[in-house]
Amino acid sequence: MSNELFYADSESPIVLLSAKKHFDQLSTPELKKYAHHLSRASFRGTKVVLRSVSPESEKIYGLIIGIHEALGQPKSNEEYFARVKDLDEQDILHYLEYASQFLSNLGNYKSFGDRKFIPRVSPEKFEILVRQLNNEKLLGWFLSKKKGIYNTDKGLLGYPDKGLLSTYYPDSEISQAEIDAVNHVLKVEGIMPENTRVTKNPTEFGVLVASASGKNLYEDLDLKTDSGVPIKFHFGDHYRDFKLIVQELEQALKYVANETQAKLIQYYIDAFKTGDMQAHKKSQIEWVKDIKPEVESNIGFIETYRDPSGVRGEWEGLVAMVNHERTAKFSSLVENAGKFIAQLPWDSIYEKDTFTPPDFTSLEVLTFAGSGVPAGINIPNYDDVRLNYGFKNVSLGNVLSANPKNPKKEEVITFIDEQDLFKKWRDDAFEVQVGLHELLGHGTGKLLQEVSPGNFNFDKSDERIKTWYEPNQTWGGLFGSIAGSYEECRAELVALYLILKNPTEVLPIFGITSEQDQKETCYIASLLMVRAGLLGLEFWDPQASKWGQPHMQARFAIMKQLHKAGVFKFTYSSAPDFSDLKIVLDEAKLHDGTAVDALGEFLGNLHVFKCTGNRDGGVEYYSEKSDVGPEYSQFRDIVLKEKKPRKQLIQANTVLKEDGSVELIEYEESEAGMIQSFFDRGVRVE
Repeated sequence: MSNELFYADSESPIVLLSAKKHFDQLSTPELKKYAHHLSRASFRGTKVVLRSVSPESEKIYGLIIGIHEALGQPKSNEEYFARVKDLDEQDILHYLEYASQFLSNLGNYKSFGDRKFIPRVSPEKFEILVRQLNNEKLLGWFLSKKKGIYNTDKGLLGYPDKGLLSTYYPDSEISQAEIDAVNHVLKVEGIMPENTRVTKNPTEFGVLVASASGKNLYEDLDLKTDSGVPIKFHFGDHYRDFKLIVQELEQALKYVANETQAKLIQYYIDAFKTGDMQAHKKSQIEWVKDIKPEVESNIGFIETYRDPSGVRGEWEGLVAMVNHERTAKFSSLVENAGKFIAQLPWDSIYEKDTFTPPDFTSLEVLTFAGSGVPAGINIPNYDDVRLNYGFKNVSLGNVLSANPKNPKKEEVITFIDEQDLFKKWRDDAFEVQVGLHELLGHGTGKLLQEVSPGNFNFDKSDERIKTWYEPNQTWGGLFGSIAGSYEECRAELVALYLILKNPTEVLPIFGITSEQDQKETCYIASLLMVRAGLLGLEFWDPQASKWGQPHMQARFAIMKQLHKAGVFKFTYSSAPDFSDLKIVLDEAKLHDGTAVDALGEFLGNLHVFKCTGNRDGGVEYYSEKSDVGPEYSQFRDIVLKEKKPRKQLIQANTVLKEDGSVELIEYEESEAGMIQSFFDRGVRVE
């Protein structure tokens, strides 16, 4: 396969994720210290993320930071050009683009798509750069990891026995069936897998548990797979990192605003010190109870998208301040939630008996430690916490509105003609989509379950219900690797369905009040989704027949549903290269019920399969809906040719000064600025 597909992005928009205004507005010095230590705790998990991506990622990170230090911390790309010898500016820029993209993704696989990327600068020229530093350690790291940096044989993350890569299963050739067998034992024993990795040797499976302490909480358990292979637990995975995480949280504990936050942080400390995920679940209960704090945070192994089996989490840490103006919009949405839920295309048996309005806030992100920064969040992901205590919806306002101050080139929106209209409404349409997606997408639905033997949370005499969840069975555990994409598709469908079904009630909540503005927003919201589905072909690998990004698989499936319903068509006159491919919406079908009916059919079926635990039916149905096939795969080459690099977000740092005050530092919007921001966090590779 040509390396062109794997080259690091060139001319990526690099955007400062500005949070200074809202940080400076925090009402007390204690809140700033609280935010500072939570941010430090979050960033202390940097190497935990790197180790979950690839075997070489940690050393590449050390190499990038080490080069920056050896060159005297250049503050700009121009300073890099001046200080690096024996390479021309284009080669240096290619190195910087790779380094910036690596840091932005915290690894050498894209967080959005799970595809590997490699430097555009050649191995020989990269080596020239390292050798001129006269640093034996850095040279040793480069030479030992050079193959890992440039080799593309395992170009996607996934199950090792499928020829893909996953360091959730490090240093072992473990099969999907063996992973499933270990997961099954953990589920039966009630052991939460989010903070684990799994190894295989000739005599046993090892479960590595992330914790600051090496004490084995399960030493009394004698566990074996169904085939008789022993399972042994090894606590203290990433222990150096977790000791530092715990230290920062102990400092944050001094500055909590209330008793609920004190319990929240203490449960974090207990979970990360011991590796007990039950303590983390307790932290999430307290987090749900902590309503509208000035400083919001959520830290831990949260999302399970990158584990091919869909149960092991990736480290992330969110620290943010409330945007009160934007939050007012979402409060109104919450107040109207019951009315909108009643309009969704399923019967009440598939919905919670009582919808408990969640906390829904718009936040300005100070810190989002992890492999990528989302635009919105609906957590916690623990099904029983969501059912019994509720959840929070978070819209990340400065992520939604992040744009470079000085764009590298004029933006051209591919595959559409309506350039001005698209640019006018896309941010507003996306904000509405995110709000509905998080609140009423992820927030709706009831899992029909046998709660304990013979005890059901639904009317078992209802003849429609043929399947349900067994005791201790979870949505993610049952639906496995497809669960993430399936749920994102359901949430996306809820949002677009409500926008098109009832724009006169939904859109005014977001300040879109005139009939013309509502009509244009509906049009652009639909175009956004359809175009995203087309662009999703970038993340579908025809050789592996694998989707590399859950959200894009979801958006492709929605695009396909709308296309089959005749809501839009593709136009072109240039087959087979499709160089003039365009999406043409039939606007009348957005308003005459055609689009709403198509979305409602898809959504209703997905929802019922999920709620009833009908894994076989749900997986078959969703797999068919998101199957690419030749009708759409023919467009993949032009999508790849026209693809635009994703934005890279530079986050600020906080510094605790000698006088006890906290200073926020922001950076230049450049590759060098990205590197400096990571350098200042002080995370080093030994």
